[in-house]
Amino acid sequence: MPFKPQIAVIAGALVTAALAFIGNASMADEMAADLLAKAEAAAAENGAPQIRSRFILSNGWPTRHPELSGGEGLDESKRAEVALAIANIPGVGGIRWADGTAKAESGMMPLTPLHCQEDVEALLRARTIRFEESSSSMDAASRELLDEVEAALRPCLGNIIAITGHTDNSGPEPGNLALSRDRANAVRNALIRRGIPRDGLRASGVGSSKPVEGLDPADPANRRIEFSVIATAPLAPTPVDTPGAR
Repeated sequence: MPFKPQIAVIAGALVTAALAFIGNASMADEMAADLLAKAEAAAAENGAPQIRSRFILSNGWPTRHPELSGGEGLDESKRAEVALAIANIPGVGGIRWADGTAKAESGMMPLTPLHCQEDVEALLRARTIRFEESSSSMDAASRELLDEVEAALRPCLGNIIAITGHTDNSGPEPGNLALSRDRANAVRNALIRRGIPRDGLRASGVGSSKPVEGLDPADPANRRIEFSVIATAPLAPTPVDTPGAR
């Protein structure tokens, strides 16, 4: 059978495309590695070397839009300062935090509790979000209570909603910390399913380190979820990738 010229052209095009794909992938890997080094340097220069940047997507592809993690013990203004420094690195696109906070903010953020926090606290004074023993699974009554919490939080969307898990001191503290984080994340995920945007939700756990004032640290009433609603400065847009000329 004669070898058709069209087949040769198509085969050549496929080979060229494959080589270009490999070359672009290699360049993208180098780009991500370069941005990672600059982001780590920016975090260290701003006094927060514990903040890590991830320039790899969940599917393994490199990206210009990093996910930041670490620095949970830092205050909001320091986290914003470091995020903004990383956002200002040439080539970096939009930034988000792994724990659910929004993109890099401009300037120092005023941290002002909003009325939604008082509304949620009023709900939780009468009832408690309860979990199965040594588990992050909520009982049915708590799921109904979360419906009311979601309604109370909705007027303050656009601000950071911090969810903090607490335990009593009945177990070893490493386990208490992990359990308190799992429970806070369970509440965060439940609120997301109810329509609260994930970018405004932050979940953390403090174990038994902050018992209710006046209570014995071993009192089961220390097993609780607390909410903090914080007003933030308007978000500043960060660079995004744009198609090149064709």
